[in-house]
Amino acid sequence: MLEVVRVPVLRDNYAWLLHDDVSGRTAALDPGEAQPLLDAAAARGWTIDAVWLTHWHGDHIDGAAAIKAATGARVIGPEAERAKIPALDDGVGEGDVTNLGAARAAVWHVPGHTAGHIAFHFADDQIVFTGDTLFALGCGRLFEGTAAEMFANMQRYAALDDATRVCCGHEYTQSNGRFAMSVDPGNAALAARMAEVDRLRGAGEPTVPTSIGLERATNPFFRATDVATFAALRVQKDNY
Repeated sequence: MLEVVRVPVLRDNYAWLLHDDVSGRTAALDPGEAQPLLDAAAARGWTIDAVWLTHWHGDHIDGAAAIKAATGARVIGPEAERAKIPALDDGVGEGDVTNLGAARAAVWHVPGHTAGHIAFHFADDQIVFTGDTLFALGCGRLFEGTAAEMFANMQRYAALDDATRVCCGHEYTQSNGRFAMSVDPGNAALAARMAEVDRLRGAGEPTVPTSIGLERATNPFFRATDVATFAALRVQKDNY
């Protein structure tokens, strides 16, 4: 069973610790800074053996080199973005599998936010690490790709089981939800979810992980049925 720990870093990022209980191996995923991950691992008696990266942006990779120096961890990330990730050891892409002890993750190429962005899907554990592609109640900005690419990502995620946990890279849920309410005001499930999101954030609590089922019911980008609708929503959100 894969144990997952959410670790807040920087202003509103989430990095993640992944721990395989069978082997005792631990990975740090998208460490925007090193010390919070090192501290969280040490508090649990874990040693970080690997660093996994979804894309090249600094708020997701800036702690990788320091973790590597402190622990000897190998850094795994998108081969397509190797030139932008100085600490990268092992490049991976679509169709590859990454192992953490007994736990196995399929690597998905999910471009749009960055050209080489990848996600890690643990089918057996029903969990997917989406970086800055799928967020709770939102999706990533299109910095290096197209609406068609990001829409295809949403469709791919939507094919997963409703129970699949979604671990994303930021605490954007409240602001995403305000936009969602503006474009889907009659959605009772969304209204109920936003009440819970507001309660959690008011108490200083996180709102992720989310789930595929929850996003299916409430995320306007997830609910878009064609590229044109998705693209229009993305433009609206960019200007919201």
